[in-house]
Amino acid sequence: MSLDSITQSVDKAVSGFFEPIATWLGEIVFYSVPVAGTQLPLIVAWLVVAGLVFTGWFGFVQVRKFRLAIDVVRGKYDEKGSAGEVNHFQALTAAVSGTVGLGNIAGVAVAVSIGGPGATFWMILCGLLGMATKFVEVTLGVKYREVHADGTVSGGPMHYLRKGMTERFGKNGKVVGTVLAGLAAFMVLFFGLFGGNLFQANQSYTLLASLPVFGGGSSTFALFFGILVAALVGLVLLGGLRSVASVTSRLVPAMAIIYIVACLVVIVANASAVPSAISMIITEAFSPKGVAGGIIGALIVGFKRAAFSNEAGLGSAPIAHSAVKTKHPASEGLVALLEPFIDTVVICTMTALTIVIASPQSWLDARAGESIGGVTITADAFATVMPWFPYVLTLAVLLFAFSTMITWGYYCLKAWSHLFGRSKASEITFKVLYSAFVVLGSLMSLGTLIDLADSVLFLLAVINIIGLYLLAPIVKKELDSFLAFVRRRDAGLPDEADSDEEPVKASV
Repeated sequence: MSLDSITQSVDKAVSGFFEPIATWLGEIVFYSVPVAGTQLPLIVAWLVVAGLVFTGWFGFVQVRKFRLAIDVVRGKYDEKGSAGEVNHFQALTAAVSGTVGLGNIAGVAVAVSIGGPGATFWMILCGLLGMATKFVEVTLGVKYREVHADGTVSGGPMHYLRKGMTERFGKNGKVVGTVLAGLAAFMVLFFGLFGGNLFQANQSYTLLASLPVFGGGSSTFALFFGILVAALVGLVLLGGLRSVASVTSRLVPAMAIIYIVACLVVIVANASAVPSAISMIITEAFSPKGVAGGIIGALIVGFKRAAFSNEAGLGSAPIAHSAVKTKHPASEGLVALLEPFIDTVVICTMTALTIVIASPQSWLDARAGESIGGVTITADAFATVMPWFPYVLTLAVLLFAFSTMITWGYYCLKAWSHLFGRSKASEITFKVLYSAFVVLGSLMSLGTLIDLADSVLFLLAVINIIGLYLLAPIVKKELDSFLAFVRRRDAGLPDEADSDEEPVKASV
């Protein structure tokens, strides 16, 4: 029996076994209600409402403190002797690498096909709201992190749900928080293995094999590809977050620049079409053409793409951000609000604008109702100016996928350690398991398990955001404390004064 037939049989058997579970959980997590002739997934409303609440609660922090966030990333407010493993910039790139991926390339193309150009406007708005949610969850991640004796750090929802609930609600809060923390760790681990690892490996290999030079690939080529990528992922993970951050701090800016420059090439080549494209995006946001549900339909599609892309409120990003070197949790919360801006407001918007301006035939066909893959639409948009771009796009997808795999590998490791302990043997076991999933992903799709993983991750958002609401007053105190520190630093006063004063409100 050939390797192809074995993997196909296993793929079919596993998918068949988990299909009832995936369908059941998916129907619950992504339950939709009819709104204006279209369907609104309640989980999307849950995420968007959280963004609205936190935007109001913290007085549009994503707008008022945007410049301060840039200054923090630049290291202007760094403090000597701060606990942590990486600097602000490295923490940001590590977290961004976990969100930027196929959703920014293929998912956006699907969004502007179903929701029309106007979906772009709503996608940007949702990204801006998500910045506030990300600020809250990352501030809590740093506030309740654990700094171990060897200098490494563990953080994320499995820590702030337990510690924060205990601090605010005492013994009863500790019981509830401990249960929620365990569930959060399981959900992060499950999604990481299948959605953050296996799916990325599978899509990378599928796209690579589709290039003419590889002639569709083969089981031998798939196995070789899987082993090679698994070795690279394993090597990075062995070095811990410092190694992950070292790679992502170089890889993320490079791949983002390559992709954005490519978008600009298409946009500049069609410069005369730019004003009409922007006008179309704004106009069709409020009066869309050929979109089910009209304005509400375009809004839902745009919000859905943004919410699924930047992961604001899901609890994953705080795991990476928690390892930052800082004495002020809110400093990294401000850095984190840049994440949805980069992922959604910049990269997703550039993809959408490129497609709308280039207007490839595949996009027009998709808008007319034909079933066309998102990657195909995006590739065709670039090919209108650069016929050879599918090769560059393949490279971009491979880089995006690799960065996602190593970042989610770190997330999973922290979830694994929370559930099974931090012993060296336990961590080595996980890293071997995670690398094995890379090989598995290159050989089979396990589509049903991917769907199940998506449901599990967004179920975590329900638990996580409830925790964010309950712990938001703590975030407010941390923000006031950091702003007071910034005011003292700008006034030339010594940093040590921060520990001797009560947090006060400040305007920076």
